[in-house]
Amino acid sequence: MPTLAAPHVNYHPSWLAAAAEFGGTRMDGAGADGWLLADLKEAATFRRFVDTLARDALPESPRQSGHVPCTYLWMVDGGTFLGSLAIRHGLNEYLLNEGGHIGYSVRPSARRRGHAAAALAAALPIARDLGITRALLTCDEDNAGSRATIERNGGVYEDSRNGKRRYWIAAG
Repeated sequence: MPTLAAPHVNYHPSWLAAAAEFGGTRMDGAGADGWLLADLKEAATFRRFVDTLARDALPESPRQSGHVPCTYLWMVDGGTFLGSLAIRHGLNEYLLNEGGHIGYSVRPSARRRGHAAAALAAALPIARDLGITRALLTCDEDNAGSRATIERNGGVYEDSRNGKRRYWIAAG
């Protein structure tokens, strides 16, 4: 049964296989922007990546300009990495208009099995524990799968901005 787990080096081979399915490290909710897939193949670099993801939840951790503290979680089933989920602890202007509190992605070979909906449902109480009472989620206008995932979890459509549908969900 798939669960949400803290990022861990034990998922290295499976994470790399998922990244290859995406064609690189660009996965929503993965925190891998700025990391090269070729570098992440090395165990020591992957360990630094996992450590960076864990530290990003701490408010005092250094981060890129315009980024907010973020809790990263991985969707896993046994030793298999299925996808990523990020809970952003606050909203800046970009997140308010386009990114939202929670972002996620499921590797292509694991899609259409309800993993995103289950992960989002499991993430909402965690968001509440982080002080988020209403979570903003966004998806591309043409992303029917993500739209269904958000609506299945109680998302209420507010509006669209810059090609993104914006939904609010009561956290927890």
